[in-house]
Amino acid sequence: MNTLALFATQVLFVVLLAELCAGIVHWFEDAYIREDTPWLGKYVGRPNVIHHHLPRYMTRNNWLQSSWDLLLASVVIVLVAWALDCLTWHVWLFAAISTNANEFHKWAHRTRKENGRVITFLQRIGLLQTSHHHALHHTNPKNVRYCVVTNCLNPVLDRLHFWAGLEWLLARIFGLHRRPDTSLPEHGPAPAWLEELRREEPSVERCGEGGYAGRRKLGRRVSAAESSRREVEFSR
Repeated sequence: MNTLALFATQVLFVVLLAELCAGIVHWFEDAYIREDTPWLGKYVGRPNVIHHHLPRYMTRNNWLQSSWDLLLASVVIVLVAWALDCLTWHVWLFAAISTNANEFHKWAHRTRKENGRVITFLQRIGLLQTSHHHALHHTNPKNVRYCVVTNCLNPVLDRLHFWAGLEWLLARIFGLHRRPDTSLPEHGPAPAWLEELRREEPSVERCGEGGYAGRRKLGRRVSAAESSRREVEFSR
Protein backbone atom coordinates (compact mmCIF):
# COMPACT_ATOMS: atom_id res chain seq x y z
CA MET A 1 0.00 0.00 0.00
CA ASN A 2 2.84 2.41 0.86
CA THR A 3 4.51 1.62 -2.48
CA LEU A 4 1.28 2.30 -4.37
CA ALA A 5 0.75 5.58 -2.50
CA LEU A 6 4.31 6.64 -3.25
CA PHE A 7 3.88 5.81 -6.93
CA ALA A 8 0.59 7.74 -7.12
CA THR A 9 2.20 10.73 -5.40
CA GLN A 10 5.09 10.69 -7.85
CA VAL A 11 2.72 10.50 -10.83
CA LEU A 12 0.69 13.43 -9.50
CA PHE A 13 3.83 15.48 -8.87
CA VAL A 14 5.20 14.85 -12.38
CA VAL A 15 1.87 15.66 -14.04
CA LEU A 16 1.48 18.93 -12.12
CA LEU A 17 5.12 19.84 -12.76
CA ALA A 18 4.63 19.27 -16.48
CA GLU A 19 1.45 21.33 -16.39
CA LEU A 20 3.24 24.15 -14.58
CA CYS A 21 6.08 24.17 -17.10
CA ALA A 22 3.63 24.16 -20.02
CA GLY A 23 1.71 26.96 -18.31
CA ILE A 24 4.88 29.03 -18.01
CA VAL A 25 5.54 28.54 -21.72
CA HIS A 26 1.94 29.54 -22.49
CA TRP A 27 2.21 32.64 -20.27
CA PHE A 28 5.52 33.74 -21.80
CA GLU A 29 4.20 33.32 -25.34
CA ASP A 30 1.04 35.29 -24.54
CA ALA A 31 2.83 38.02 -22.65
CA TYR A 32 6.02 38.62 -24.62
CA ILE A 33 6.13 36.99 -28.05
CA ARG A 34 5.01 39.40 -30.76
CA GLU A 35 4.40 38.94 -34.46
CA ASP A 36 7.67 40.73 -35.19
CA THR A 37 9.74 38.80 -32.62
CA PRO A 38 12.80 37.40 -34.43
CA TRP A 39 12.55 33.68 -35.23
CA LEU A 40 9.48 33.12 -33.05
CA GLY A 41 7.05 35.77 -34.31
CA LYS A 42 5.82 33.88 -37.35
CA TYR A 43 5.52 30.50 -35.64
CA VAL A 44 4.43 31.51 -32.12
CA GLY A 45 3.42 35.17 -31.99
CA ARG A 46 1.01 35.17 -34.93
CA PRO A 47 -0.84 31.96 -33.86
CA ASN A 48 -1.26 33.44 -30.37
CA VAL A 49 -2.76 36.62 -31.80
CA ILE A 50 -5.17 34.50 -33.82
CA HIS A 51 -6.04 32.40 -30.79
CA HIS A 52 -6.97 35.37 -28.59
CA HIS A 53 -9.15 36.88 -31.32
CA LEU A 54 -10.57 33.58 -32.61
CA PRO A 55 -10.25 31.05 -29.78
CA ARG A 56 -11.70 28.12 -31.70
CA TYR A 57 -9.49 28.60 -34.73
CA MET A 58 -6.96 26.19 -33.22
CA THR A 59 -9.48 23.33 -33.30
CA ARG A 60 -8.89 22.92 -37.03
CA ASN A 61 -5.22 22.06 -36.42
CA ASN A 62 -4.01 18.47 -36.36
CA TRP A 63 -1.83 17.09 -33.57
CA LEU A 64 1.49 18.01 -35.19
CA GLN A 65 0.37 21.54 -35.99
CA SER A 66 -0.67 22.01 -32.37
CA SER A 67 2.26 20.29 -30.68
CA TRP A 68 5.38 20.55 -32.86
CA ASP A 69 7.13 23.11 -30.63
CA LEU A 70 6.42 21.23 -27.40
CA LEU A 71 7.48 18.00 -29.09
CA LEU A 72 10.86 19.49 -29.98
CA ALA A 73 11.34 20.75 -26.42
CA SER A 74 10.42 17.34 -25.00
CA VAL A 75 12.85 15.57 -27.34
CA VAL A 76 15.61 17.82 -26.03
CA ILE A 77 14.65 17.04 -22.43
CA VAL A 78 14.66 13.29 -23.09
CA LEU A 79 18.03 13.43 -24.87
CA VAL A 80 19.59 15.45 -22.06
CA ALA A 81 18.22 13.01 -19.47
CA TRP A 82 19.58 10.10 -21.52
CA ALA A 83 23.01 11.75 -21.80
CA LEU A 84 23.07 12.31 -18.04
CA ASP A 85 21.99 8.70 -17.43
CA CYS A 86 18.82 9.74 -15.60
CA LEU A 87 16.18 8.79 -18.16
CA THR A 88 13.54 7.38 -15.79
CA TRP A 89 9.81 6.87 -16.24
CA HIS A 90 9.36 10.24 -14.55
CA VAL A 91 11.12 11.93 -17.47
CA TRP A 92 9.06 10.00 -20.03
CA LEU A 93 5.81 10.93 -18.26
CA PHE A 94 6.88 14.57 -18.01
CA ALA A 95 7.71 14.59 -21.73
CA ALA A 96 4.41 12.95 -22.66
CA ILE A 97 2.30 15.43 -20.69
CA SER A 98 4.34 18.42 -21.85
CA THR A 99 4.21 17.39 -25.50
CA ASN A 100 0.43 17.07 -25.43
CA ALA A 101 -0.34 20.16 -23.35
CA ASN A 102 -1.56 22.10 -26.37
CA GLU A 103 -3.69 19.15 -27.43
CA PHE A 104 -5.37 19.20 -24.00
CA HIS A 105 -5.76 22.94 -24.53
CA LYS A 106 -7.44 22.33 -27.88
CA TRP A 107 -9.86 19.83 -26.31
CA ALA A 108 -10.99 22.59 -23.91
CA HIS A 109 -12.05 24.60 -26.97
CA ARG A 110 -13.99 21.81 -28.63
CA THR A 111 -17.57 20.74 -28.07
CA ARG A 112 -18.45 17.49 -26.39
CA LYS A 113 -19.51 16.09 -29.73
CA GLU A 114 -16.14 16.98 -31.25
CA ASN A 115 -14.23 15.49 -28.31
CA GLY A 116 -16.14 12.24 -28.15
CA ARG A 117 -17.14 10.21 -25.13
CA VAL A 118 -13.70 9.35 -23.75
CA ILE A 119 -12.27 12.87 -23.64
CA THR A 120 -15.57 14.28 -22.39
CA PHE A 121 -15.65 11.67 -19.62
CA LEU A 122 -12.08 12.52 -18.56
CA GLN A 123 -13.04 16.19 -18.43
CA ARG A 124 -16.17 15.46 -16.42
CA ILE A 125 -14.30 13.48 -13.76
CA GLY A 126 -11.62 16.17 -13.48
CA LEU A 127 -8.62 14.45 -15.04
CA LEU A 128 -8.54 16.95 -17.92
CA GLN A 129 -9.28 20.66 -17.99
CA THR A 130 -12.86 21.59 -18.79
CA SER A 131 -14.10 24.23 -21.21
CA HIS A 132 -15.84 26.03 -18.36
CA HIS A 133 -12.58 26.33 -16.41
CA HIS A 134 -10.49 27.48 -19.37
CA ALA A 135 -13.07 30.08 -20.45
CA LEU A 136 -11.78 32.54 -17.84
CA HIS A 137 -8.46 32.71 -19.69
CA HIS A 138 -10.37 34.16 -22.63
CA THR A 139 -12.27 36.65 -20.48
CA ASN A 140 -10.82 40.17 -20.33
CA PRO A 141 -8.14 41.02 -19.31
CA LYS A 142 -6.95 37.51 -20.30
CA ASN A 143 -4.07 37.26 -17.85
CA VAL A 144 -5.03 34.23 -15.74
CA ARG A 145 -5.43 30.43 -16.07
CA TYR A 146 -2.43 29.74 -18.28
CA CYS A 147 -2.16 26.08 -17.26
CA VAL A 148 -4.19 23.91 -19.64
CA VAL A 149 -3.95 20.28 -18.53
CA THR A 150 -6.12 20.07 -15.38
CA ASN A 151 -8.29 22.35 -13.26
CA CYS A 152 -5.96 21.99 -10.26
CA LEU A 153 -3.10 24.49 -10.57
CA ASN A 154 -4.76 27.59 -11.95
CA PRO A 155 -6.83 28.55 -8.88
CA VAL A 156 -3.73 28.29 -6.68
CA LEU A 157 -1.43 30.22 -9.03
CA ASP A 158 -4.01 32.91 -9.72
CA ARG A 159 -4.75 33.40 -6.04
CA LEU A 160 -1.01 33.83 -5.41
CA HIS A 161 -0.76 36.32 -8.33
CA PHE A 162 1.98 34.08 -9.66
CA TRP A 163 1.88 35.40 -13.23
CA ALA A 164 1.72 39.05 -12.20
CA GLY A 165 4.70 38.39 -9.92
CA LEU A 166 6.73 36.93 -12.78
CA GLU A 167 5.88 39.90 -14.98
CA TRP A 168 6.89 42.32 -12.23
CA LEU A 169 10.18 40.46 -11.80
CA LEU A 170 11.01 40.53 -15.52
CA ALA A 171 10.13 44.21 -15.73
CA ARG A 172 12.25 45.00 -12.67
CA ILE A 173 15.30 43.01 -13.74
CA PHE A 174 15.27 43.16 -17.54
CA GLY A 175 12.90 46.01 -18.34
CA LEU A 176 10.70 43.51 -20.19
CA HIS A 177 7.03 44.51 -20.37
CA ARG A 178 3.94 42.64 -21.44
CA ARG A 179 2.99 43.11 -25.10
CA PRO A 180 -0.30 44.81 -26.01
CA ASP A 181 -3.09 42.32 -26.66
CA THR A 182 -5.18 43.68 -29.51
CA SER A 183 -8.07 41.38 -28.58
CA LEU A 184 -8.63 43.73 -25.61
CA PRO A 185 -10.64 46.87 -26.42
CA GLU A 186 -8.15 49.23 -24.75
CA HIS A 187 -5.19 47.91 -26.75
CA GLY A 188 -6.17 49.13 -30.17
CA PRO A 189 -7.64 47.61 -33.31
CA ALA A 190 -7.02 44.04 -34.44
CA PRO A 191 -4.47 43.43 -37.21
CA ALA A 192 -5.98 43.93 -40.65
CA TRP A 193 -5.04 40.43 -41.76
CA LEU A 194 -7.36 38.92 -39.12
CA GLU A 195 -10.35 40.11 -41.12
CA GLU A 196 -9.31 37.77 -43.89
CA LEU A 197 -9.47 34.85 -41.47
CA ARG A 198 -12.88 35.94 -40.24
CA ARG A 199 -14.19 36.03 -43.80
CA GLU A 200 -12.48 32.76 -44.65
CA GLU A 201 -14.08 30.89 -41.77
CA PRO A 202 -16.44 33.14 -39.80
CA SER A 203 -17.85 30.33 -37.67
CA VAL A 204 -14.57 29.76 -35.84
CA GLU A 205 -15.22 32.85 -33.72
CA ARG A 206 -18.01 31.03 -31.94
CA CYS A 207 -16.98 28.57 -29.27
CA GLY A 208 -20.05 26.42 -29.62
CA GLU A 209 -23.20 27.74 -28.00
CA GLY A 210 -22.59 30.61 -25.60
CA GLY A 211 -19.00 31.14 -26.78
CA TYR A 212 -16.27 33.24 -25.26
CA ALA A 213 -17.42 36.37 -27.03
CA GLY A 214 -20.60 36.20 -24.99
CA ARG A 215 -18.63 36.04 -21.75
CA ARG A 216 -16.59 39.21 -22.26
CA LYS A 217 -17.60 42.43 -20.64
CA LEU A 218 -16.03 44.93 -23.01
CA GLY A 219 -14.52 48.21 -21.92
CA ARG A 220 -13.66 47.33 -18.32
CA ARG A 221 -11.98 44.66 -16.26
CA VAL A 222 -14.11 41.75 -15.14
CA SER A 223 -13.49 40.16 -11.76
CA ALA A 224 -12.86 36.44 -11.59
CA ALA A 225 -15.97 35.94 -9.47
CA GLU A 226 -18.16 37.89 -11.88
CA SER A 227 -16.69 36.09 -14.88
CA SER A 228 -17.24 32.72 -13.28
CA ARG A 229 -20.87 33.53 -12.57
CA ARG A 230 -21.41 34.65 -16.14
CA GLU A 231 -19.70 31.70 -17.77
CA VAL A 232 -21.88 29.07 -19.39
CA GLU A 233 -20.11 25.96 -20.50
CA PHE A 234 -20.25 26.02 -24.28
CA SER A 235 -19.42 22.44 -25.06
CA ARG A 236 -22.86 20.98 -24.76
